[in-house]
Amino acid sequence: MTDEKAEMSSEELSIEALVEQLTRERDEFKDMALRVQAEFENYRKRSATQLIDESDRNAGRIVEGLLATLDACEAAFNHGVAGVEPIFGSLLTALQKQGLEVLNLVDTVFDPSVADAVVHEAADDESGASETRVVEVLRTGYLWKGRVLRAAMVKVKG
Repeated sequence: MTDEKAEMSSEELSIEALVEQLTRERDEFKDMALRVQAEFENYRKRSATQLIDESDRNAGRIVEGLLATLDACEAAFNHGVAGVEPIFGSLLTALQKQGLEVLNLVDTVFDPSVADAVVHEAADDESGASETRVVEVLRTGYLWKGRVLRAAMVKVKG
């Protein structure tokens, strides 16, 4: 009888050991699957972000190519050429809807990250202002989706 008990006991131990081993392996595979799933989700998000950034850069290049046309329209409009205003306005509006921003810098503090000072006037002695201010925009600057597409050329005083 003792041999039978020893045999049953060893069979129970081997079954319990096998169940423990299988449970451990199951947990390892489950953890591995969860890690792979998380890595894939991170990859998917990163790929989507990169695709959007690349699309924005490509669109920015196209818009940059159109800046010469905007400059020509703006110059014609400023010189009173008839019929240019609707074309200039519609082109600018269409580009602004996509993310183009016009830098309006007149009478603001000069910021070299968005403007190039090409003309400098000395400050009036009476003003006492220590800031360099933009007094005239010589060429319009633009932002594309928050990034400087082209810096403005400005005249500064101060």
